[in-house]
Amino acid sequence: QVQLVESGGGLVQAGGSLRLACAGSERTFSGYAMGWFRQAPGKEREFVGAISWSGGNTYYADSVKGRFTISRDNTVNTMYLQMNSLKPEDTALYYCAAGSIITLGRLRGIDYWGQGTQVTVSS
Repeated sequence: QVQLVESGGGLVQAGGSLRLACAGSERTFSGYAMGWFRQAPGKEREFVGAISWSGGNTYYADSVKGRFTISRDNTVNTMYLQMNSLKPEDTALYYCAAGSIITLGRLRGIDYWGQGTQVTVSS
């Protein structure tokens, strides 16, 4: 049973933009803080950013700050990741997650993960 579903990945040239979406259900989205993570080939999964349940607070990894923006629409149980000024080093499988809390700027207590969507940035 799929808990969260990512979409919007693809191939883009450096400097371009993509918008990812993460769709959940009432059970896997409502009341949760949400976040994005990514994993490049041969590397560990890393935190990208997170957003509080209300959407009023967002947090970003230094590597994407100023280029990526997270938002959410609780009426349709969907979170978004707007990625601008993409770089080849942003190439990775991007995952969304639902967690119970954000502490020290990181999403914790993760209950649900998506299956990932591939983002490839060509130079």
